[in-house]
Amino acid sequence: MSPLDETTFDGIRLGQWLAGQADDRGLSRRRLLQLGAVATAALSGAAALPAAAPAAAGPIVKPLPPELFYLHGTNAEMRWEAMAGQGYHTPIDRFFVRNHTATPAIDADTWRLELFGTGLRGNPVSFSYRQLRRLPSTTYDATIECAGNGRGFYTTQQGQTVSGTPWKLGAVGVARWRGVRLSTVLRRAGLRHDAVDVMPEGLDAEWGTGGVNLGHVRRSLPVAKALHDVLLAYEMNGQPLPPDHGFPVRVIVPGWIGISAIKWLGRIEVSSTPLFSPWNTQFYRLFGPGYPAEGEPINRQVIKSAFEIPWAAALAVGDHVLTGRSWSANGPIRDVEISTDGGATWRRANRIGPSHAGGWQRWSLPWKAVTPGEYTLRARATDVRGVTQPEQSPHNTLGYLFDAVVAHPVTVLAPA
Repeated sequence: MSPLDETTFDGIRLGQWLAGQADDRGLSRRRLLQLGAVATAALSGAAALPAAAPAAAGPIVKPLPPELFYLHGTNAEMRWEAMAGQGYHTPIDRFFVRNHTATPAIDADTWRLELFGTGLRGNPVSFSYRQLRRLPSTTYDATIECAGNGRGFYTTQQGQTVSGTPWKLGAVGVARWRGVRLSTVLRRAGLRHDAVDVMPEGLDAEWGTGGVNLGHVRRSLPVAKALHDVLLAYEMNGQPLPPDHGFPVRVIVPGWIGISAIKWLGRIEVSSTPLFSPWNTQFYRLFGPGYPAEGEPINRQVIKSAFEIPWAAALAVGDHVLTGRSWSANGPIRDVEISTDGGATWRRANRIGPSHAGGWQRWSLPWKAVTPGEYTLRARATDVRGVTQPEQSPHNTLGYLFDAVVAHPVTVLAPA
């Protein structure tokens, strides 16, 4: 597999961590394995530990009207019906929010990005917001998706116990991001030829569990990926990054799980030795029956489909056009099939626009609802690598990477 692949990198670093060959910032392997016993509680919303940090503007700053969002503590999930009639990109006002603690208030005039570590040729280097924006920029579409997106269906659809935020399918969004390539910043900072890892770190409050302060949210990347397509974004859909989405600068890591897209970026460690953090060796791993005690490397994001109608929608007898979107980290979507009878029969959906490697495929299907009653809609996508959504998702106790076909209930009402 490619060294740019998240699973390959994660597996290599896990082995090095277990062998004591990766830098742990003072957190011993034994202590982090002990924390594995409380990883479930950690991911389900344990409180942040007090720490020096920018003032919190609030758990979430932007308005959260109930017609656009489900609320999950410090997190907000997009309602899929809010995407009906929208264009390709997820509007900022309905883009999901995943916060470990609270959205910090950061002054762009005093903000600095610091790069440091043994992977640089000299002393630490810092960039101001203005300096960063003066560097050559690039713009591209990319998906950000929480690794636990769809977690709630392990319980409601598969009858399995999991822990964490019970997302349906709305912890995902596609935006047009503008910023400077991380490769540009690394080379200007003096990247050494023997550098192997970089570790972006956020400026939100330090976070901990089990009585241990784990520090700021951070997750390592291989230098090969950092030089390939990672973006330090300062604009989202043509606007400066909003506070909840990482202002002034966030990381965009195409194809990797959402925890890699560090918000409120403040520091980047560049190292000539392997790096790890609790967010890529302890918490974002696959645990449960059939997995080793230390967990298994989390795979790249999976394939999913969602209807743009309310959950348990009430529809009138008559003609309807079902719309939705499908996406996969493997690349573009090749086909989407829709069932309106619980999976007994399937029809191919009509594609709306292109399917991009960094985004999703929009689709539609006409449906004539003739008979009142309860119906189950199902959408099943296949990507360019031939991966099709399965009937069941492999269970893991933290509920990551749900990819099964979702049974979406609707009611067709009798005429008044």
